[in-house]
Amino acid sequence: QVQLVESGGGLVQAGGSLRLSCEASGMTFTINRVNWYRQDPGKQRELVGGITRLGFSNYPDSVKGRFTISRNSAKNTVYLQINSLKPEDTAVYYCNAVVNLDTDYWGQGTQVTVSS
Repeated sequence: QVQLVESGGGLVQAGGSLRLSCEASGMTFTINRVNWYRQDPGKQRELVGGITRLGFSNYPDSVKGRFTISRNSAKNTVYLQINSLKPEDTAVYYCNAVVNLDTDYWGQGTQVTVSS
């Protein structure tokens, strides 16, 4: 089992930055990839990037250049840095730890609200 706890969300003005954290506990050695998703009410959950066990990250074109995922392995924590925040970035952000095709875990989410 893996437990995930997100933090770092909040209310920020457009143009600002936030760093979200996803701290993992439990059987963290089984995690092969950590993804970040976001979901606004009434919309589908959207993948905003991920990082592999080896440290390779990738992002969809919609957020490339503004979103950066990094990790601190010693702290079992993955970060999502969001720069140049836009009102449309408002959503609940979730981290998702993938063990294999059949097993993954989700955190409870952290709310990001961007005011214009």
